[in-house]
Amino acid sequence: MGPMAVGKSVIGQQLAQHLGLPFIDTDAVIVEQHGTIADIFAGRGEHAFREIEARTVARAVEDSRQDGAVISLGGGAVLDSGTQQLLGGCTAVYLECDADTVAERIARNSGRPLLAGDAMARWQTLFDARRPVYTRLADITIDVRSGTVAEIALRVEEALQSFMAVKEEVQQ
Repeated sequence: MGPMAVGKSVIGQQLAQHLGLPFIDTDAVIVEQHGTIADIFAGRGEHAFREIEARTVARAVEDSRQDGAVISLGGGAVLDSGTQQLLGGCTAVYLECDADTVAERIARNSGRPLLAGDAMARWQTLFDARRPVYTRLADITIDVRSGTVAEIALRVEEALQSFMAVKEEVQQ
């Protein structure tokens, strides 16, 4: 989890490959099943999108319970209280960044409905509001301000291994 344009999808794909697990990008699932996110926002509004998103996240978590998966959440998915509860039963990784980290990616991708107008100012406002939720829900926080996708995925993998080892130790 993390803000828009932080690299959740590409880092998640790389991590899933490293771990030999399926990768589920909830935004991609929504687009596949319901059309573009911009069209959902335009035609049905943000509230309808958030409902679709919450159901998609719940399905992804449920489908991966037994064998595991790496799931990439949309930036605002954590706003749903049901999603927050579901994440309590998962190992949640927060990809932490700042505006400088994502500015170039946001400039290249204008298809984000919540960033209409002054994209960076909107991104910062959303990030400031969501950051406390990401921080509260995170089991692991990874700074993604530097490193390649492969290097960051490796850092996530190492942090997951350490987290799971500690978790096992506590359970014994």
